[in-house]
Amino acid sequence: MSTSATTASAAPAQAARPRPRRFASPLGALIGLAVVAACTIGLFLSPTLAVAGVWCIAMMLSLMFLEVPVALSLAIPSLIGVYGIAGIPAAKNILATAPFHAVSQWSYSVLPMFIFMGMLLSHSGMTSKIYQATSAWFGWLPGGIGIGTTFAGAGLASVSGSTIGMTYALGRAGIPEMLRAGYDKRMAVGTVLVAGLPGNLIPPSILLVVYAGIANVAVGPQLIAGAVPGVLIALTFALFTLLIGAFAPRLVGRGRGEDREPVTWRRRFRALGEVWGFPVIMVVLFGGMLSGLFTPTEAGAAAALTALVLCLFYARGRQPLRLIAQAAFSTVTASAAIFFIMIGAHMLTKLLAMTGLAQHMTDLILRMGLSRVAFLLVVIVLYLILGMFFDTLSMMLLTIPILLPTLEAMQVSPLWFGVFVVLLGELGMITPPVGILSYIVHAIGKEPQVNLGQTISLRDVFTSLVWFLPVAVLFLFIMIAFPQMATWLPGLMAGGS
Repeated sequence: MSTSATTASAAPAQAARPRPRRFASPLGALIGLAVVAACTIGLFLSPTLAVAGVWCIAMMLSLMFLEVPVALSLAIPSLIGVYGIAGIPAAKNILATAPFHAVSQWSYSVLPMFIFMGMLLSHSGMTSKIYQATSAWFGWLPGGIGIGTTFAGAGLASVSGSTIGMTYALGRAGIPEMLRAGYDKRMAVGTVLVAGLPGNLIPPSILLVVYAGIANVAVGPQLIAGAVPGVLIALTFALFTLLIGAFAPRLVGRGRGEDREPVTWRRRFRALGEVWGFPVIMVVLFGGMLSGLFTPTEAGAAAALTALVLCLFYARGRQPLRLIAQAAFSTVTASAAIFFIMIGAHMLTKLLAMTGLAQHMTDLILRMGLSRVAFLLVVIVLYLILGMFFDTLSMMLLTIPILLPTLEAMQVSPLWFGVFVVLLGELGMITPPVGILSYIVHAIGKEPQVNLGQTISLRDVFTSLVWFLPVAVLFLFIMIAFPQMATWLPGLMAGGS
């Protein structure tokens, strides 16, 4: 796997990446601006505060479709809405207070630490060795390379903080490796597509930290809540690949005269020795939090310091100080992007409180008489639709302030819901027909060094998702049936402390 590709792609803030253009012509942009203007007029003519809130949400969605940065798409309608409802003094007040109150929470100080850790591991080249190690250890199983790719994707996405960056790196490494082994191209593509789904559940997860701030829950328990579901969904996809290898061996290269070089035990242990730093970081992070030695923020700082030392070791002879400086610069850029978005989300929350829209939504859902399961099924459909247009962080910031008041009425644990919506957001990014990851993998599959002379069409990508998506949806149903998988470990940690 190309280290440079990994380094260039592993931006930890999904919100900071550019989204593809929606409007291909000036006419489309003109229509979008007209919709924004109509929303503004509707806001000032609204008969009730709740209707004004609806116009603000519509204006926000219109700005997002116009490719206005997410932070501004959240902030501008919120500011105009506050001005329209309460006048200039309230607008001045939210401008003066929102930036500080949105990002001044102590729990948010862990965000730059986690981002810096991921950047250091990426720049040092350590992430490129994770795939090699997992492939060496699991390659002997039926569908073993696919299983190794699944575990590598979970590990890479968790340390880099970016499903997008992981998919770029893993696609270029994993797809040709599986094609050489005789894998069906749809199996190879599908494995890479779903490999990153557990990554933003397994700590350290930037998205779970952001959710904890929005939902006002403790960061430590929220991070720990994602660990068991993250590991379990990786195991679920690995089991699915193993079953494919056992019952449809030709899809994973078995029976096609595979001529891959056998992997010796010496090579396995050598590959494992090259990624010894990764478990060290996990021990520092998890061990520090579970033992009570570190708070979540201190654990993040300790993990970042450990990654710094590892970067000096792994990048020795390759100007490690320069790589550390690059990682620091990338961390500042990504952190600033996330904090600006969170300021916009804070302003949106204030607007929703003023309009009472969130409470109206809660009352509407309660009047519909939805059960807990029916409510969560509605949320699943909502996120799968939103995933056609937005990245995970944007979806969370848009929906969580509206959905949170409903959780208590539906007896849904906020800890569990955080894990649920992060997984849903990641799943939405691969859902046809507009899931962004599908098109990224399709673009990667066009490269000759990746497809090895085979044609990987968009139809192949969508067909692969037909195979893998039911497994992900089944896991969501299991999460709904057994919420303890997310709440058990935080409860154990609380009991131990």
